[in-house]
Amino acid sequence: MGIFDRFGKDDAPATTGRAEPEGALANAANGFVERLLDVGIDGRGTFDSARQVAGTVQGRHSDPERAIDEIVNDHTKLAAAGGFLTGLGGFVTLPVALPANVAGFYLLATRMAASIASVRGYDVDHPSVRSAVLLALVGAEANDVLRKAGYASGGGRLASFATQRLPGPVLMAVNKGVGFRMMTQLGRKTFAKLGRGVPLAGGLIGAGLDGYMIRQIANHVRREFPAKDAVGEITQA
Repeated sequence: MGIFDRFGKDDAPATTGRAEPEGALANAANGFVERLLDVGIDGRGTFDSARQVAGTVQGRHSDPERAIDEIVNDHTKLAAAGGFLTGLGGFVTLPVALPANVAGFYLLATRMAASIASVRGYDVDHPSVRSAVLLALVGAEANDVLRKAGYASGGGRLASFATQRLPGPVLMAVNKGVGFRMMTQLGRKTFAKLGRGVPLAGGLIGAGLDGYMIRQIANHVRREFPAKDAVGEITQA
């Protein structure tokens, strides 16, 4: 599928260290995040933007939660299809298909998260909201990313972060930290998926695993981004 080829062979290998990225790794992490923001949120070519996805489903459902259900279901099907195609060829195609699948998974997850936030009333063009969407993708590691970026989260929802007008350097540090975490998660997911070595059976396992993971992210995003009316407008930090 074309969307899984959006990330090319120039993506750097992951690292398992916990220190903040330096040098080439920092550049790779920044580049990875920039692609997620540019393509996953803003769209490119036939890959619709998060705003387009949100607008389309809202045109079909008056209930925002029904609209979000459709967003999650559609992206689950796409993620499962990517996972199936990755494992379908077995070990012969795995070295080529796997990196594209994992990167494509994050692309889908970014658009899904931003679409949910848009339906809930958040402006996905605002820098703080875009960074909050990225933070939602790394789950429990978000608080550590925020702490290292110099932002005291206080254990609240990411929505509170999204509604603040934060300085550019803080947002840049957050995005870089998220990129680094994603690169390490990409490495862990790559090794976890190496078990998909048997054609067909590997494809079914891959489809199930990717479908499950993107639904877990969806559940997290729905918790972290309540309806905007319940949070308030963007405020000065």
